[in-house]
Amino acid sequence: MKFRRLGGSAVPVSALGFGGAVIGNLYHAVDEDTALAAVAAAWDAGIRYFDTAPHYGLGLAERRLGRALAGRPRDELVVSTKVGRLLVPSPQRAGLRDDAGFDVPADHERVWDFSADGVRRSLQASLQRLGLDRIDVVLLHDPDEHWEQAVGEAYPALHELRSQGVIGAIGVGMNQWQMLERFVTETDVDAVLLAGRYTLLEQSAVDSMLPMCLRRNVSVLAAGVFNGGVLATDEPGPEAMYDYAPAAPELRARVARMVEVIHRHGASLPQVAMAFVAAHPAVTSVVVGARSADEVRSNAELFDRPVPAALWTELVAAGLVRDDLPLPA
Repeated sequence: MKFRRLGGSAVPVSALGFGGAVIGNLYHAVDEDTALAAVAAAWDAGIRYFDTAPHYGLGLAERRLGRALAGRPRDELVVSTKVGRLLVPSPQRAGLRDDAGFDVPADHERVWDFSADGVRRSLQASLQRLGLDRIDVVLLHDPDEHWEQAVGEAYPALHELRSQGVIGAIGVGMNQWQMLERFVTETDVDAVLLAGRYTLLEQSAVDSMLPMCLRRNVSVLAAGVFNGGVLATDEPGPEAMYDYAPAAPELRARVARMVEVIHRHGASLPQVAMAFVAAHPAVTSVVVGARSADEVRSNAELFDRPVPAALWTELVAAGLVRDDLPLPA
């Protein structure tokens, strides 16, 4: 597994990262043993970068990740978590289920808080859930509607913690690229976690934001590379998801045309989806979630498998991939 540093920091991340939302019961419940086995499989595959957040399962993902990594050599792993949502106990809702996409009891409420105090409180709570002595990378999480407070209060707090050596690297994680580009341009972040905006299906971030990241030496952690699921298997059916909603028929038809080309060259759709994203020089790590050890092992094996050059040539000729994008050699 290759490693690269985040921006100008000393924090190295593996080229393939483990995304922790799924083990926080994203969409469907994952039992404890299965979740811990998925993290163990990631470690065995050479993955050393693990991303999580309080938002994922109302803290469940952080707790599970901490348990799974307990006893591992601390200096060999990198953990990122996020700030911006505080988890506040809500006992009156404990009998309900979470309404934010995670199959967990709604016993806590997410409260937006990008204040400096909120950052410190969030980090302290995350350290306790993770059972770690430090957090390597801290990302502002989805500040879409909170630009002023995020850039005016949360970012300076993270900048100070980084300068003190309390955390190793700082950044922002979002599903949109426009505000990420503002952070890249107007602050001194080390990394951005870009979810779903540079994939085999969508490259809206490629013309402006990604070149800016290269100019500013800001690393891109590429998440959502399967666009919510439609690129995760070789036969996406009618239930396939695209950006948290069912994939439209025309989108599934486009994916089906891609699959025809991909299979002619003996490759698979998730393999090509990961390789495409990893080929961009701004991308430092491809962050992929998985529900089980088998999924982790499959993703890791596909990530390491070369894609035939002729496959890219045919995808470009068929108008399925732009001809001006960086493709694997």
